[in-house]
Amino acid sequence: MIEKKLLENAYPWTCIVQARRLGHALLHTPDLERQLAYYTDLVGFNVVARERGKAYLASRAGQLAIEMQESDIADCKALSFEVSSDVNFAEVAKALQAHGIASEARSDSLPTAQEVLAFRDPKGTEIVLFKGWERLVDARKQVGISPLKFGHIAFIVTDIAKVVEFYRTVLGFRESDWIEDYFVFMRCNADHHTANFIQGRSSRMHHIAFELQDAGHLRRACDLVGQNGGKIIWGPGRHSVGHNMFAYHRDADDHIIEYYCELDQMQDEALGHYVPRPWHQDFPQRPRVWLQSESMSWGVPPTEDFKKQRHQ
Repeated sequence: MIEKKLLENAYPWTCIVQARRLGHALLHTPDLERQLAYYTDLVGFNVVARERGKAYLASRAGQLAIEMQESDIADCKALSFEVSSDVNFAEVAKALQAHGIASEARSDSLPTAQEVLAFRDPKGTEIVLFKGWERLVDARKQVGISPLKFGHIAFIVTDIAKVVEFYRTVLGFRESDWIEDYFVFMRCNADHHTANFIQGRSSRMHHIAFELQDAGHLRRACDLVGQNGGKIIWGPGRHSVGHNMFAYHRDADDHIIEYYCELDQMQDEALGHYVPRPWHQDFPQRPRVWLQSESMSWGVPPTEDFKKQRHQ
């Protein structure tokens, strides 16, 4: 059934509005200063704005990557996506309303965008659409790990079919791969995945991921995690699904953080396969359903600390 849907997920497609790029994540934290220290000293992001109980952080490219807000519970509450400059938010709001989705137009709610349109996905995460961005800081000097960008995010959800349908029909995401029937990888641009969803007993963030330059950068990230008292809970290794090299650890709020490089690229949707790489299993490598036993190319198995995230 999933294989059939992947074949039907072909170019071209229709949706309410096409998400072009993952913007930033809003993370609630019970200890703002502790999380800020982690994301500035170790990750290497730059604080570009602060308000009472809130902070905004940018990547090395100067793009907004993380918004932090003080709260009782650590969780991801919102995601932003960039859309084309010619998108009419009023028309998008009408289309959303026709599908029973309430939305709200806002002004000056982000340091990078004057106007945004906000609504919620089926699991309750706020989705914020914005057009264009301004470079927030000249951060070309590397501090800490210094990722290239906020690359993707994964959630555990209680109804994976409903969430997949929403991201396909509302935001124009495509299914890149599945692991059996419980784990889907979805893309909104050339990157193999921007949002991942895992079937589970409750809805919450599984992990957040930052792209690095290459394998050398990944090795340096692992060194810095260890030197700062952290522990690699899975990796280094290479996934078969997406074929990215990876290493995972936990941040100050116990969120799982992934650093990765060499993610598969779908540069031509009409061709329907990823840019060929010698470490692929199929030639050409197309979207498919993988068995759990096939999901690792090489590396050590995940630790119990990593595996417990899905079953909490």
